[in-house]
Amino acid sequence: MVSAAEQMAANTSWAALGKATELRRRIFFTLGLLVVYRIGTYIPVPGIDGLALREFMDEAATGIGGMLNMFTGGAISRMGVFALGIMPYISASIIVQLLAAMVPSLQQLKKEGEAGRKKINQYTRYGTVFLAVFQSWGLAVSLEAGDLVTDPGMFFRVACVITLVGGTMFLMWLGEQITARGVGNGISLIIFVGIIAEIPAALAQFLEQGRTGTLSPAVIIGVILMVIVVIAFVVFMERALRKIHIQYPRRQVGMKVYDGGSSHLPIKVNPSGVIPAIFASSLLLLPVTVSTFSGNQTGPVMSTILAYFGPGQPLYLLFFTAMIVFFTYFYTANVAFKTEDVAENLKNQNGFIPGIRPGKRTEEFLDYVVNRILVAGSAYLAAVCLLPEILRSELAVPFYFGGTSVLIVVSVTMDTVSQVQSHLLAHQYEGLLEKSRLGGKRRPTAPRPPARR
Repeated sequence: MVSAAEQMAANTSWAALGKATELRRRIFFTLGLLVVYRIGTYIPVPGIDGLALREFMDEAATGIGGMLNMFTGGAISRMGVFALGIMPYISASIIVQLLAAMVPSLQQLKKEGEAGRKKINQYTRYGTVFLAVFQSWGLAVSLEAGDLVTDPGMFFRVACVITLVGGTMFLMWLGEQITARGVGNGISLIIFVGIIAEIPAALAQFLEQGRTGTLSPAVIIGVILMVIVVIAFVVFMERALRKIHIQYPRRQVGMKVYDGGSSHLPIKVNPSGVIPAIFASSLLLLPVTVSTFSGNQTGPVMSTILAYFGPGQPLYLLFFTAMIVFFTYFYTANVAFKTEDVAENLKNQNGFIPGIRPGKRTEEFLDYVVNRILVAGSAYLAAVCLLPEILRSELAVPFYFGGTSVLIVVSVTMDTVSQVQSHLLAHQYEGLLEKSRLGGKRRPTAPRPPARR
């Protein structure tokens, strides 16, 4: 039997968007802030030699420059005020979440409700400022070393740090406003828009390689088919669930006895989403970013690191895979799906898994199931991220066709569409309640039959 809510969700159409004024307001608000973000990527940092930077980024576009552009929406190629993008905030939030799972004082803050959440958010902002200052200072020094600055010196470094840190903090504020007053997750949408905005240029570059004969038509068709297959595979895996049967016993309330019910505990094949891929990529970005803008000024240690951990190198791919697998398990166990908390909640609600005792046994069973599921989940993430990475290094395919970008675009699209459908469903409920109230008020009284004489 299909419930009334499921029937209403199935009948929800995009035509109802015209009647949902609150949802339209949220969508326009989100689009407006995203336009502000895109404008900011074109405002340059003061003191940059634009011509030298453009020539430099044209040479690096097929390498690490494409990776940097993907996460910054093209701002790094123009050295805009949003050149650092939102990555410092993402890195700081992940670090704070991981620390909150290990440090007892932070664990206590998470249990304090709204006040604890605000305190943890404050720590995340402090961490964002620290990471942004560190990265912007390194970027300023690297720009000077690469002769990409018109007037190098301490004044340029300080101005560059203030501008880039201010841009990152403004992006963080934009993301929080979109999440609170718009539609979807603001931080994810900022990365999503940055990737989508750079896809046309990457596609034109890709087709230009085919026109000049750098890539054969068979390779171009094969890459396009691979992207379609990868997108379909990502959608399938992101929607895949492992359902665990949950049973609830009979309970008596006063003189009434309620029958026991049953439900399912859904566990995603990939509970951590795109976090492992993003965090693994951010770990590999910093040394290569410094070396990219430093030109030939890198020391022997950095040169050795780049020789073995440069994009496309075997150790780079091996380290990338290991980081994805590690963060998939670590983030799932400590943040995304904590089996200890799930088992405790089931016990408090008098629910149990048939054949498994509540409490410690349930936690052990959930650990066993989740660890087996994550074998497929981590392998899926690693395969999606590595396959385009290998093709990019072998065929010089633009990075925007990479697995991380596909993961982000597909995941954010599915999440945003589901939120829009939730708003439409809530609007339908409100409409039905309003109609029922008006119908109850306007219901005419039935005429009395004539009295018999």
